[in-house]
Amino acid sequence: MHPPHPPCYDLGDCTVTLISGGHLKLDGGAMFGLIPKALWSRVCPADDQNRIQLACNCLLVRWPGRGRCAIIETGHGPKYAEKEQRIFAIDPARWLLPGLRAHGVDPAAITDVIVSHLHFDHAGGLTHEQDGRLVPTFPKARVHVQRAELEDARAKLGIMTATYREENLAPLDQADAWRVLDGAGEIVPGIRALPTPGHTRGHHSIVIAGRERTLVFGGDLMPTRHHLGAPYNMAYDLHPLENRASKQKVLQWLAGSGALLVLDHEVETPVLSVRAAGDWFELIPERPAP
Repeated sequence: MHPPHPPCYDLGDCTVTLISGGHLKLDGGAMFGLIPKALWSRVCPADDQNRIQLACNCLLVRWPGRGRCAIIETGHGPKYAEKEQRIFAIDPARWLLPGLRAHGVDPAAITDVIVSHLHFDHAGGLTHEQDGRLVPTFPKARVHVQRAELEDARAKLGIMTATYREENLAPLDQADAWRVLDGAGEIVPGIRALPTPGHTRGHHSIVIAGRERTLVFGGDLMPTRHHLGAPYNMAYDLHPLENRASKQKVLQWLAGSGALLVLDHEVETPVLSVRAAGDWFELIPERPAP
């Protein structure tokens, strides 16, 4: 069941609503890289297959009266055989599109889709099967992604086997739906790209600036709140030291600006504020307005 009233944050002239893109489980050791299991398992208990529970958090951004509506990230999507469903503990009936429809959102009303990168658990909701063929989930939307990310996805340059999947890309090629970005800058009015390389070469975070407040979607820069520490990288990170530098830079900016941070895979408290604490940082859960 989807929550009757998903968390919504008013940034001033736009609202940001948290929509579930599904859940999955991945190996805890891979999710925490060099951090010993004795440490990470205290906060993220593993199941009998050493997997930890992860969310796929997506954002719906709306500007009242502007005629524009954006989706940030698309989660894992529905396109998995039974074996993969078991491996990743994915329920193919619980993904972004049913979540949006449950909250009265027509996918044809979405004008823009922005993904932090194109790994399967972030871009799987870009397409789905309809009448026996794969089609874009958001038929009228432009899909914004960094050029380096799209190039690496087509070259299948990833640590995790088959994380870049043709079924997530080809229908968008055929629809000519891609809008390719080159580094930092405005994506649409009110949303800009902030390059945060490390997890992938073309990974970017997404900055949503309202009249009163700003919110940053971090993608896999820092997947959960338990990855706050400087050495807490994933084994999936293509360039771990570069990711660490990106993470520190963004956390420092967030602590000084008062902007909110949304964590893609955080299960319990995905929206947080950041505060300086000694020579590093701490996270404070941010509750939506009632």
